[in-house]
Amino acid sequence: MPLDMSPAANQITDLRSALELLSQIPGQLVTTDEPVDPLAELSGVYRYVGAGGTVMRPTREGPAMIFNAVKGYDDVRVVIGLLASRKRVALLLGCAPEALGAHLKNAVASAIQPVTVGQDKALCQEVVHRATDPDFDIRKLLPAPTNTEEDAGPYITMGHLYAADPETGETDITIHRICVQDKDELSIYFVPGGRHIAAMREKAEAAGKPLPLTINIGIDPAINVAACFEPPTTPFGFDELSIAGALRGRPVELVDALTVKAKGIANAEIVIEGELLPNVRMREDRFKQNGKAMPEFPGYTGGAQMELPVFKVTAVTHRRHPILQTVIGPSEEHVSMAGIPTEASILGMVERAMPGKLLNVYAHPSGGGKYLSVLQFKKSIPSDEGRQRQAALLAFSAFSELKHVILVDEDVDIFDTNDVLWAMTTRFQGDISTVFIPGVRCHPLDPSARPDFSPSIRAPGISCKTIFDCTVPFDLKDRFQRSKFMEVDVKRFLPDFE
Repeated sequence: MPLDMSPAANQITDLRSALELLSQIPGQLVTTDEPVDPLAELSGVYRYVGAGGTVMRPTREGPAMIFNAVKGYDDVRVVIGLLASRKRVALLLGCAPEALGAHLKNAVASAIQPVTVGQDKALCQEVVHRATDPDFDIRKLLPAPTNTEEDAGPYITMGHLYAADPETGETDITIHRICVQDKDELSIYFVPGGRHIAAMREKAEAAGKPLPLTINIGIDPAINVAACFEPPTTPFGFDELSIAGALRGRPVELVDALTVKAKGIANAEIVIEGELLPNVRMREDRFKQNGKAMPEFPGYTGGAQMELPVFKVTAVTHRRHPILQTVIGPSEEHVSMAGIPTEASILGMVERAMPGKLLNVYAHPSGGGKYLSVLQFKKSIPSDEGRQRQAALLAFSAFSELKHVILVDEDVDIFDTNDVLWAMTTRFQGDISTVFIPGVRCHPLDPSARPDFSPSIRAPGISCKTIFDCTVPFDLKDRFQRSKFMEVDVKRFLPDFE
């Protein structure tokens, strides 16, 4: 069944149509013709304009931004912050900001599989650069930025890997940290125990074979968000492109790559073709050797990995005058991509277990969309007492990287941090309202999840997951009624009030 969405959002077919929509809405898109250096300066500018998230203050939530003049690259523009606002994501996906989690949950249930089109319809192959060309150098073709001056190198931060399982042929799309290392070599960081393409790579390597794939840059924002779903909502073999298809009401179009046995997204701005090489590793910071990679979603610079798989580039194809899409690692844009699918997964898991009890979920920006979620739970009858904590346990099951859950009642606005902290202040007692679940695998990028931080942590990436139960006990609800104000039409007094 097609999803309900706004007519404007239904017209988005690629990155350019998304930008066209935003250009018509005040405050959602800005452009500059001032020349910018992609090395640290570009991200330094956007840090002030609209990064938000866990970026070091001062920062703010602001418009997306297009840089029309990138130093050293005459033909390529760069867009950043496309999804760095929940309101903007809602505009692009055609629903209310507070309903995004439910909207994506419904899209999972209405999946539309991608289709393959002919090369005559593939906008991403309007211009072709083959690695066999004598002057080929991906560093001169694409202005991959660095977020800071300390970064290991230029990073492709919004590159969507698309590959097929070497044994089953099942396809998957995921986003990974990709560092440009040489004219035709990239390193890719796969979080241990993480995405499906990592498992595909391991299968191919065990057979002594390369894994062909494409890296797709500058695509429909529905794909940006859908690609961030994880198990158990999207188990191995579930192609997240089908969720993007449901969000748009039509299948995502793919095209055969020109130099490897893989498929790319036909309307992408840029597609990098190539292979993950078996049994070849590379140090991520091999040029700077400072132990640093790039800023990651928790707000800290991730440590450089000493042995990363190597991706050998065989071709770069792109649209005429392409737009390279990038992201600041700790920005609100990561919150949107990681957090909204998290909300959808938690809603789906809890709804199956206890229908109608969990009203909404917010993957809070302070956790980068991964570490912290606020759950709005409604207790209707005495036996609902305790179910709110069961919902939190299910949330941890739905999203293994989740570290903290804050539970609140139905009268608390989960999208207003002041209201959530009000509930924690007036409906929470630390000794009885906190539940600790120590020794659980979480996420390796959490700098506190290390044995030297706490003796309770046996290995990096293990955390104490915590439930903060800020709900009122059911038998005391009559003592926690918020003051009720008169409902009025404010526009009678202030006609321009929003």
